[in-house]
Amino acid sequence: MVEIDVTCTLEGFRRFLINSTCRSFIPESYMRDPEVFPEKEGEQGSIYIEAADKVTLKKIRDITFINARDILGIIYTSKSGNTRLKWRQLRGKIGRVTGEASNNSLVNLSMARVITPEYVQSLLSKTSTKQEDKSISEQTAGA
Repeated sequence: MVEIDVTCTLEGFRRFLINSTCRSFIPESYMRDPEVFPEKEGEQGSIYIEAADKVTLKKIRDITFINARDILGIIYTSKSGNTRLKWRQLRGKIGRVTGEASNNSLVNLSMARVITPEYVQSLLSKTSTKQEDKSISEQTAGA
């Protein structure tokens, strides 16, 4: 797990949600419409869209597709529970993504262009450095 804190567009985060949850079965027309978002409730992962205006379009499998305008925030939890991300509106369609992401989610965030491959590399190098520091301090404490 790595901590994420980046600025991104609403469309970028929408693409991440689709890649992570419903890419294989989302109708093509929904995929192209920037106002259509997946929403999901339940024990095994969830997506909540906080918007001024929401209309339910269609439920396919465990995903409810909604048409949403004036989105203030999005809360996403993966099926495994290893990823918990929040997108909060800053200005217009620009927002900030914060939370914890698994390696799989890092790939999906990168594919959606929410984060760059360079950002992923810097996160992974920070994580490996922290693990090395922890290992060294544990060895030192035991000596």
